[in-house]
Amino acid sequence: MVSIGRMHARELDAAGIVDGHLRESYERCRRLNAEHGKTYYLATLLLPPEKRPYVHALYGFARYADEIVDDLQSTLTDEQKAQWLGEWGQTFLDDIDRGWSDDPVCRAVVDTVLRWSIPKEHFTAFLHSMTMDLTVTEYRTYEDLYEYVYGSAAVIGLQMVPILEPISDEAYARATDLGVAFQLANFIRDVGEDLDRGRVYLPLDELALFGVTRADLEARVATPEIKLALADQVARVRRLEERSRPGIDMLDPSSRDCINAARILYCGIVDEVERNGYDVFSTRASVPMRRRLAVAGPAWVHAVQARRRAKVAQT
Repeated sequence: MVSIGRMHARELDAAGIVDGHLRESYERCRRLNAEHGKTYYLATLLLPPEKRPYVHALYGFARYADEIVDDLQSTLTDEQKAQWLGEWGQTFLDDIDRGWSDDPVCRAVVDTVLRWSIPKEHFTAFLHSMTMDLTVTEYRTYEDLYEYVYGSAAVIGLQMVPILEPISDEAYARATDLGVAFQLANFIRDVGEDLDRGRVYLPLDELALFGVTRADLEARVATPEIKLALADQVARVRRLEERSRPGIDMLDPSSRDCINAARILYCGIVDEVERNGYDVFSTRASVPMRRRLAVAGPAWVHAVQARRRAKVAQT
């Protein structure tokens, strides 16, 4: 039985989640988010307590699916892994239709989907990208890469928007931009780690404009050409981030500090890549803890004040 801490139990109470099995499932998702998504988790704490469990469920599901793929036996072929993932994913989609899951993690996710009327097609797209990642090792163009990024990242933002309570439908398009920016920032930071997995997530035709090939990346030397190519990719992240900003004001005031903090911290990865001289092979860029606290501290105060103003307005 999963032990639920006092603070997290209060969050579940605030969300109206009373069933014991559901509470246990939501706690599993929270732990997955806390362990694997430290920046996301920190930002989630800026949400009102009653919203946090649902966001944990969505991020927990994405992390859970990643772990399932990673844990599939190495003796399986890529085709066998894809078949296994397809069967597991179809079971989850069927669980949404029947309104219940026996899986200890998916139980909370199904509950979140139903409570917030999150479209099932977002999860279909996510599972499609998970399957792609088993066999696709490189992407010729940005359009090719976008098919993967849409399902692996953009739909996570789209899943979250109902929980964040948009005041304009345009918030969905801006959430897509931000989700893609997050994922592309990851790709830039993780070039070396992805090569270890036999993957390149930078468009090959765009690298070629700077005279960079996959073989050049595999040499793991940050040449002037590679640095220029990475700077070009960083520029795209910043354009997407800038385009996403108006979407934050299209959310309920109680949700804005969370997303703004996530935007600053996660897109800040490319700032660190830049500070490291675009050497993505010998140094893993990360946002320093002092920077995280400098963003989260004032955001926490502002979020608490926003919740208090909302309560006053309701009385």
